[in-house]
Amino acid sequence: MTDAASDLETLVGEWLSIPELGDALGLTQRQARRLVDDKVVLAHRVGPNNALCVPAAFVEDDHLLTGIEGTITVLLDARLSDAEALEWLFTVDPTLPVEGSPVTMLQAHRKAEVRKRAAELAF
Repeated sequence: MTDAASDLETLVGEWLSIPELGDALGLTQRQARRLVDDKVVLAHRVGPNNALCVPAAFVEDDHLLTGIEGTITVLLDARLSDAEALEWLFTVDPTLPVEGSPVTMLQAHRKAEVRKRAAELAF
C-alpha cells in the first residue's frame, strides 16, 4: 500500500465494507455496490486485504448522510479524483464555521457552505 493510500485510510478512520454498507442501509450487497459504481458514495481500497470500503461517516442511522451525494457530484465536477475528494471531505479546515472537516459540516446539516466551498475548487 502506498503512503498516500495509507494516509487516506488513517484520515478517514472508520470504514464500511460493501456488505456492511448494505446492512447499514438495508440494501443488498449488489445495491450497495451500485451506490459506489454510480458515484453516489465514494469508496477506497483499504486494509490488509485491499477491500473496497466506504467511509462510515457517509451513513447516518439507516440512511446516507444528508447532502453527501450532491457534494460528491460537485467535487467530481471540479475534476477531483475519488481519493482527492475523500481527502478534501475529511481534512480538518479551521476556517469552517463548525469545528472539523467538511464531513463534520454535513453531519451538522450545513451542506450549503460545504457545497459552496466545493464549487470554488473548480476555479
